[in-house]
Amino acid sequence: MSAATQNDAYPEPGSAGELAGFAELQRRLPPLFDRVFADRLAPRTIVVVPGLSLDAELLARVEGFTHYEERQLTMLMLLKLPNTRMVFLTSAPLDASIVDYYLQLLPGIPHEHARARLTLLAAHDTSTVSLTRKILERPRLLGRVRSALGDAQLAHLSCFNATADERTLAVRLGIPLYACDPALLYLGTKSGSRSVFREAGVAMVDGAEHLRDMRDAVTALAALKRRQPSLKRAVIKLEEGASGEGNCIFDYSGAPLRSELESWLAAQLPDRLQPEAAGMGCERYAAKFAERGGVVEAWIDAEEKHSPSVQLRITPRGIIETISSHDQVLGGTTGQCYLGARFPAMENYRGAVCKSALRIAAVLRAKGVLGRFGVDFVCVREGSAWRHYAIEINLRKGGTTHTFQTLQYLTDGRYNADSGLFFIPQGEARCYYATDNLVKAPYRRLTPPDLIDVAIEHNLHFDRTTQQGVTFNLIGAVAEFGKLGVVSIARSPAEAETLYHRTVRALDAACA
Repeated sequence: MSAATQNDAYPEPGSAGELAGFAELQRRLPPLFDRVFADRLAPRTIVVVPGLSLDAELLARVEGFTHYEERQLTMLMLLKLPNTRMVFLTSAPLDASIVDYYLQLLPGIPHEHARARLTLLAAHDTSTVSLTRKILERPRLLGRVRSALGDAQLAHLSCFNATADERTLAVRLGIPLYACDPALLYLGTKSGSRSVFREAGVAMVDGAEHLRDMRDAVTALAALKRRQPSLKRAVIKLEEGASGEGNCIFDYSGAPLRSELESWLAAQLPDRLQPEAAGMGCERYAAKFAERGGVVEAWIDAEEKHSPSVQLRITPRGIIETISSHDQVLGGTTGQCYLGARFPAMENYRGAVCKSALRIAAVLRAKGVLGRFGVDFVCVREGSAWRHYAIEINLRKGGTTHTFQTLQYLTDGRYNADSGLFFIPQGEARCYYATDNLVKAPYRRLTPPDLIDVAIEHNLHFDRTTQQGVTFNLIGAVAEFGKLGVVSIARSPAEAETLYHRTVRALDAACA
């Protein structure tokens, strides 16, 4: 059967036939989870599709976005399991030195043994179309993935985020998807998140959801100002955004508090909106808002404010697991863009936000959510006490997934949910400082092998004897964009950050 004929044999995307086929595949996950996930020697195949299936316009504003697929190369460390096979797909072919870099990090497994169980495939397409769509539009590429599966009964699909396209891909490969059912994605929108927080009884920021356009936003901004007359700013968010790129700030300075408030807001909106996404004007943002809808929330001003995030997982058997907690490092035009993270989150509020996240996870489990997700909070200090507010749910992997996997897979350590700390087998704690946004124009003088040379020359490379050191990601973006990611692992948060700054100085010197 030709590739075209085979492609025609599948049910139409989104059709009743596809939905039924997907449901049947998903029923295979619990027994597969029981049989394979707990046994390090069990044969399995993991198909990794690391593309970001997000809004193409917002994605295009992220410099070097195709290289973000490289963040999930931490999954290659699962090849330390001796009978595990992996099919890893990317938009563009990966440089061999980048793949070798990750394989050489594997503990206790010869490079050649791991490489023989790895199949690398590429769509040879760096457009803003999602990687999954690129695969679906290339029947012969899809066929090569299918040929590399081995026993499809022992395979599953892993992706950054699950949309209708990932559901179609799972059905066409005939393997289950270990991620949230795309039919439940509304729970991870900004409005869906607020509904879940309300059901879970978790404190959230004052605001309004299910807004359809900027007229609704003006009404919500007016109501918010009347409830909080001293409020200085508000944040407007698209229903679906990533890393803060769908957010913008509105400044209430000079706003009247009488009946003319709405007309004043409508007149001032074009000049006062500050979108986080670089180059996006008010008119374009309003069009995106009308297309996708969103929410309005109060902007919390405080002398001491932090933005922790809790990562969780719901297994195919319905078990809720806390994976980690982080303090997000934020920046950008309005301070809402995700730049990196510190692990663990501060002790002052770490336990409290994790408890709230578990309550949220219980609501999501009852609604059928599966796989990894994160819950973001804002914590503010009020005297000697801390108050925390849930901000949003991300029903997908996130910017801290690959960083935590780096710590976990390199050290073979364990996260302790009671303390919120991570311990290596020797019993010592390990922390890290990480970023995906180390960007400097002179770094374009470096190639991927140069990064490794710098790390080794300056004694920065991860050392298995001390279980400390630095690893790089987004390596493919360095020569073109001067951009890379760093995970700096050490015994304490202060040491991890110091090691990170040592790394930056070494890179700066190498480019001087």
